[in-house]
Amino acid sequence: MNLPLKYTKRMQSLLGAEYGAYLDSLEQERFFGLRANTLKISPETLAEKGLFRLAPVPWCAEGFYYDGKERPAKHPYYHAGLYYLQEPSAMIAAELLGAKPGERIADLCAAPGGKSTQIAGKMRGEGLLVCNEYVPARAEVLSRNMERMGVSNCVVLTESVDRMAERFSLFFDRVLVDAPCSGEGMFRKEEQALLQWSPENVSMCAKRQKEILEPAAAMVKPGGVLVYSTCTFSEAEDEAVI
Repeated sequence: MNLPLKYTKRMQSLLGAEYGAYLDSLEQERFFGLRANTLKISPETLAEKGLFRLAPVPWCAEGFYYDGKERPAKHPYYHAGLYYLQEPSAMIAAELLGAKPGERIADLCAAPGGKSTQIAGKMRGEGLLVCNEYVPARAEVLSRNMERMGVSNCVVLTESVDRMAERFSLFFDRVLVDAPCSGEGMFRKEEQALLQWSPENVSMCAKRQKEILEPAAAMVKPGGVLVYSTCTFSEAEDEAVI
């Protein structure tokens, strides 16, 4: 993989002795995952059906690895909303959020809906889930996925986070900000992320992330939980933003 020179220098400084292992990982086959939709089926029942060769994801009780040669998106059960295709690493953020039935929860960068549907499964149809996606076309995809998965306690918004903070001050028990980022963790999966990378783009993303995270924090009630996640390695977009 042909990585930008400025990126490799930064990653060498960041990873030190582990840099070689990182380069090796980019040449390995990526992992594929799906997550049982507990609003419609239990993980045990899905596994027992033997549709695909599944192996459990350690950090998500509903998550499974599957063989990349298989095509679960073509199966009728996928279109019936019995499971959601999601990278195993992407399942971590909603697990850390710790959603419970009856709570008020917001997912502020929600499209296409992987984490939102995961949160909804933990809420079991009880409480309020507000899913926001600022780009209308992406919000339509989000809405379709929430409908396909049978989520009944969800509201989908296409709103700025600033305006949401005005209306929902100290309102939510839990807020997830899976922020738009430079996508450095996606280089192996999406070539476009690699082609679009630049230090300038990293700085632009960090600025936008701060603009989202600050009003997001204002929506969390005292004693509540705020989870901030990205799919990038950049300290400017991760530790520096936090």
